[in-house]
Amino acid sequence: MDIKAYIESGILELYVAGQLSETENQEIYDLLQQHPELLQEVIEIEQAVVKLTAAASPKANGFSSIKERLSTNDTKVVELTPKKTNWISYTGWAASIILAAGLFWTLNQKTELEQQIQTAEIENQYLETQIEDARADLAATKNLLNVIRDKNIIAVPLGGQGDFASSFAKVYWNKADNTIYLDAEGLPNAPKGKVWQVWSLTLNPLTPTSLGTIEDFNTDENKIFSIANANKSEAFGITLEPEGGSTSPTMEQLYTLGVVAAAP
Repeated sequence: MDIKAYIESGILELYVAGQLSETENQEIYDLLQQHPELLQEVIEIEQAVVKLTAAASPKANGFSSIKERLSTNDTKVVELTPKKTNWISYTGWAASIILAAGLFWTLNQKTELEQQIQTAEIENQYLETQIEDARADLAATKNLLNVIRDKNIIAVPLGGQGDFASSFAKVYWNKADNTIYLDAEGLPNAPKGKVWQVWSLTLNPLTPTSLGTIEDFNTDENKIFSIANANKSEAFGITLEPEGGSTSPTMEQLYTLGVVAAAP
């Protein structure tokens, strides 16, 4: 790019005066970021505008010349020749004001445009995130519905036990892929320092096998959890255990229990 020719073209003066289109303003703004020589030229133009505005202010004309032409002793009428107005001075002054006003408007428009673009980008990113989250939730919901509506799925209700009779849960067991889907909406949030632990049970003899703890129970909105289960389960139970889980269930903290129905 020929910097000198670009400066001599006069387009930077029009830029400072705010006489260019929004597209042209943006193009020059981008060039200023790339070429320090152009930026320095714009700064010097702006400084010249400020000096021109201060220097071009019209000075008030004195009345001393008129007083000298008036004679208090002479009765004849003295013709007063009006002083010619310095229109060049006024024109330069007016042009400077217009130029300064144009510069202020242009800078103000740039700031507002940048703020609007930034706001639009943030809103667009937020909207895209919301759309992706909604799509993911919809896909997960469809998948879950397909699972629990499968004719081969085994549904096991888990009723409340002892002092926790109001608690409930439900297990959907898919033996084909050794997975259970636990709907634990009927359980309260785990207290601080505690965690829910899920158990697979065989009844004769009674043998519990841990299926793991639900670490994110309190933060999960749906309260539906997918858990691997390759055991020959005859029942499922849920207990409240210390963080990290226990090697065997704490029976005093057995909240729900449900027996797998025998095949007809």
